Amino acid sequence: MAAERPNPDEIEEEAAGLRKIIHVDMDAFFASVEQRDNPELRGKPVAVGGSGGRGVVAAASYEARKFGVRSAMPSVTAKRLCTDLIFVRHRFDAYKEASRQIRAIFKHHTPHVEPLSLDEAYLDVTEDRLGIGSATRIAELIRQEIRAKTKLTASAGVSYNKFLAKLASDQNKPDGICVIRPGQGADFVAALPIRRFHGVGPKAEAKMKALGIETGADLAAKEIEFLRANFGSFADYLFRAARGIDLRPVRAHRIRKSVGGERTFSDDISSGAALRETLENIIDIVWERIEDAGARGRTVTLKMKFTDFQTITRAKSVTHWVEDKREFGDLGRDLLEETLPLPMPIRLMGLTLSNLDPGEDEDVASADDPQLSLL
Repeated sequence: MAAERPNPDEIEEEAAGLRKIIHVDMDAFFASVEQRDNPELRGKPVAVGGSGGRGVVAAASYEARKFGVRSAMPSVTAKRLCTDLIFVRHRFDAYKEASRQIRAIFKHHTPHVEPLSLDEAYLDVTEDRLGIGSATRIAELIRQEIRAKTKLTASAGVSYNKFLAKLASDQNKPDGICVIRPGQGADFVAALPIRRFHGVGPKAEAKMKALGIETGADLAAKEIEFLRANFGSFADYLFRAARGIDLRPVRAHRIRKSVGGERTFSDDISSGAALRETLENIIDIVWERIEDAGARGRTVTLKMKFTDFQTITRAKSVTHWVEDKREFGDLGRDLLEETLPLPMPIRLMGLTLSNLDPGEDEDVASADDPQLSLL
């Protein structure tokens, strides 16, 4: 079979529909809120999460990250890396309130806001409410307003599609901005280490390097059939991403099929203790989303993606609406216990509530693919 090359029609379609997209990502959000609200924590290494033997880091300040502390890391490991690490328990009400303030700032500039989590969102400012016209200027104003109103910092990426805007927001973190203009996307992606591609974790990176893929340019040089043979369904995404192509629109209003969230880990995890602790963090955050959306559902689904990118889901349904956080959590815990022990480590875990009440307001962003973004 002849090798598939970049689709000219797809490239022309993107070029013809250039948009102005901003991706805003708060800097170490949970830990930054804790440092803002407690002056004694400022400038010190802080981890949000449990400090006990089964504890797991949910989020780490930049001061802690310098020592190698990362989310989903066992607390004992984090403490060994950084002996001065300060653990604080999460306060979701505080994070949620800060998120509401930030989203109000977004809506001041555009109605086209697609939240990914409490601390990040895509904005389409092709036509902005204030008539500013410049996406770069709007991103700068948003960052200034966030700092003024919340005393928190945000990083922003500006480009002509979502994939590039998200890459750009991570380029100059923390408290930075990066702009990728039309015509610059492919070159920008070509120079990136493969680890910078969303969805490529440590194990995928190692596999790619073994195949001679270390940069975006190396990835772009591989034929689609080669990628499909080695990465399955992930190949099509990699093929387009290596060329800076992304046709997805910013979806401010999506029909809500489920409410939930998922976490991709910096390091794969497999121990029962770490999995259980991580699930508890996800339960806390997802139930906040469920309450915020006013959603009612009958089915709880656990999703796990293994290191080889295979994904499994397990679901439990009840005949009544899931009553409260306790029942939601119990269903999720039962699902996890039924899968243990795992055949291999996982790189992602997610939990959703679905089979929703059709009478609920559907003018809410769907949670089909959100990251909890505690990194």
